[in-house]
Amino acid sequence: MSDGNELNWERKVLEKLALEALAEQKRARRWGIFFKLLGFGYLALLLIVALDLGKGDSVADGAKFTALVELNGVIKSKGDANAEHIVGALQAAFEDKHTAGVILRINSPGGSPVQSGIINDEMRRLRAKYPAIPLHVVVEDVCASGGYYVAAGADKIFVDKASIVGSIGVLMDGFGFTGTMEKLGVERRLLTAGESKGFLDPFSPQNENHKDHAKQMLGEIHQQFIDVVRKGRGKRLKESPEMFSGLMWSGAKSIELGLADGYGSVESVARDVINAADVRDFTVKQNFAEKFAKQLGAEMGQGVAAFLTGFTLR
Repeated sequence: MSDGNELNWERKVLEKLALEALAEQKRARRWGIFFKLLGFGYLALLLIVALDLGKGDSVADGAKFTALVELNGVIKSKGDANAEHIVGALQAAFEDKHTAGVILRINSPGGSPVQSGIINDEMRRLRAKYPAIPLHVVVEDVCASGGYYVAAGADKIFVDKASIVGSIGVLMDGFGFTGTMEKLGVERRLLTAGESKGFLDPFSPQNENHKDHAKQMLGEIHQQFIDVVRKGRGKRLKESPEMFSGLMWSGAKSIELGLADGYGSVESVARDVINAADVRDFTVKQNFAEKFAKQLGAEMGQGVAAFLTGFTLR
């Protein structure tokens, strides 16, 4: 009996050791696969970055080209269409000794008046610094509000007949929850140091003094927008009471009003206006890792900022 027990015990030990060895092999295999995938991902990321850096290098050395910068989407500090990206791209385009002209292609419904103003100011500075290099805007689907604020800084604006152009105005929007709170039996307890610190608080009844102050601020920013358009377009504008009301027009109508200069695409403006058909893209493009890292917490911050201020050119 004792010999049988010893054999059973040895067999169990051997089985346990064999099972542990198999489990260890599986764990090692899984980690091996993980690190291989991680390595492949790293190599793929490097390849994507290298391809991004190499874009636009097909233009022959020494040949003149048209530099292209893209402004797509809502103009905001944490998005792709932010002042840092657009200004950096424009500066690089103007500084290149082979640049014959610069095209800023816009497809934007508007956005931050601050970001739009920074871009417009830099466009005017670069035009003054490099008077031999024209800067034109080509509008695709939409160039409205903050988008047009930017466009007004160009030498000329080209559109498609069906483009949407204009919306020269400022808005401030929000919500009021006081009625809902009353129905739910919720009491708002707001403590401030400074009688206007709760300015336009959505959970408190609207204060007429705060409302008047907000309208005054909107009027100031609207006037800044109007001044920028008048300065940029000059005598080409055919002003009417509706021009600065926030209305939008088709590309065809915008030419009649002097908000745009003519029809054109990137290719036609490069070829027929700048006389440099080769186009090199200077747009700042984030790689996947940068975009993911910046976007991770950006939307929440942007939402809070918009909720607190509410000012947009759209």
